[in-house]
Amino acid sequence: MSSGEEWSRAGWRAHLPDIGDSGAFVGRLGAETVPALAAESARRAGGRLAVAIDGEGVTHARLDADAGRLAGWLAGRTDPGDRVLLAAGSSLGFLRCYLAALRAGAVVVLANPAGTAAELGHLVSDSGAVIAFADPGPAERLAQLGGPQRGLPVVGIRDLAAVLASGPDLAPRPRPEDTALLAYTSGTTGRPKGVPLTHRELATSVGSAMAAWHWTGDDVLVHALPLFHQHGLGGVHATLIAGSTAHLLSRFSPGGLITAVAEAGASVLFGVPTMYQALADALSLPGAAAAGALRSLRLAICGSAPLSPELAERLRPALGMLPLVRYGTTETGLDVSTPLADPRGDTVGLPLPGVLARIWSGGAEAPAGTDGEIQLRGPQVFGGYWRDPEATAAAFTPDGWFRTGDIGCVDPGTGHLVIRGRIKELIITGGMNVYPREVELVLERHPSVAEAVVGGIPHQRWGEQVTAWVVLRPGHRLDEEELVAHARTVLSPYKCPKRVFELESVPRNDLGKVLRAALTAGESGLPRH
Repeated sequence: MSSGEEWSRAGWRAHLPDIGDSGAFVGRLGAETVPALAAESARRAGGRLAVAIDGEGVTHARLDADAGRLAGWLAGRTDPGDRVLLAAGSSLGFLRCYLAALRAGAVVVLANPAGTAAELGHLVSDSGAVIAFADPGPAERLAQLGGPQRGLPVVGIRDLAAVLASGPDLAPRPRPEDTALLAYTSGTTGRPKGVPLTHRELATSVGSAMAAWHWTGDDVLVHALPLFHQHGLGGVHATLIAGSTAHLLSRFSPGGLITAVAEAGASVLFGVPTMYQALADALSLPGAAAAGALRSLRLAICGSAPLSPELAERLRPALGMLPLVRYGTTETGLDVSTPLADPRGDTVGLPLPGVLARIWSGGAEAPAGTDGEIQLRGPQVFGGYWRDPEATAAAFTPDGWFRTGDIGCVDPGTGHLVIRGRIKELIITGGMNVYPREVELVLERHPSVAEAVVGGIPHQRWGEQVTAWVVLRPGHRLDEEELVAHARTVLSPYKCPKRVFELESVPRNDLGKVLRAALTAGESGLPRH
């Protein structure tokens, strides 16, 4: 057994001291599909509130019945394995469509509802989606698509009443090995890649975390994360599997989240560092009487971006504990978490049950305290990118480990994983991923821009701020507002640069590679205006 496997198995025991036969335990987690587990919760705890979004709620039984009727309607229009685009904000309609598509055996293609027509069009084209459920805004943009995407059937999320009143019921169709989700991520080239995730992979990932976090049917989750992002959707999976309750907000505000925790008597809170930063700021204001509202929580879970130790300590008085930090990727689900018995603000913890992790450097496993690439394997890890064998080959080592592209080390004092950074130049702003090359290509389409470099600089609120540096074409002057406005015509708002600076030339090494760090560090001495 390698040192990575030994470390991983020690992590499993730290999370679940009585885990026993770990292989059998993990195997049981993936034995049922998400819609089958949700249906079982409806039979077991049907009268319990399942999910409320902005105060509008539905019980487990009613949500399951609605999903069954909508799945019956969808089954008459799709075949198992067909892709169904879902472009909507957080709502009960989103949940009904999501569960119905899974129940019918379809593959859900998650889309940011704020995506531009070009971004949505790419998802439709690359996934081969045959039908879409959408909010009014993205529905309008989808209706305008041309080329092969023209004529895609688009069903409004708000137009389901007739189907829900009379649609034929359909029992869950999929098998654990069938694909449930097609999530999209990108590399630094900006070319989005599809990540197929099976029901087994989803159920194994969330089930392992639920066991480590002692999640039960009595828990009450609160969060304001988007459901098209797997962080927010994972909380819904846990709620449906456990037969517990979730109170969700479609928009985040610190006051709204604090009120929701207090009114719901929440036991679990999900958030990203920017949200926790806003909560800490709000609770530090004079006369913040609501500070005690968060004391009902037994868990405050943070993910999607690095949490600074300083912010973790700021949160301790309000939460009565340190946040529980977890780490994962789109391709591998939830992988590492600080244990309930040993929360820390300076690490991301230990591998969750079933997850094998290692630190790889120089062709071998790195000893504790030495940086290397974090590599993962296990039943929660995806099998390869959608219709992209080259990217798949590059993503896995010859012996079958997934290369996360993240750099980390095992702290020799605690045995916990510490994240150092990313091999690629991924920017995480407000918990959302931004890939510099995608933004650079858009800026370089502007007639005044000869070259563009995009990077992330530290920001107290967003974690990282998307920032651009441009070399202008002769005869042009920098118009920062115009360039930002240009980017917004093509990109979602969170991808657009918050600041644009002028460069005389792009810094490069002797091989012509852009020295991005010289710009993002802000200490290059390069002329900027």
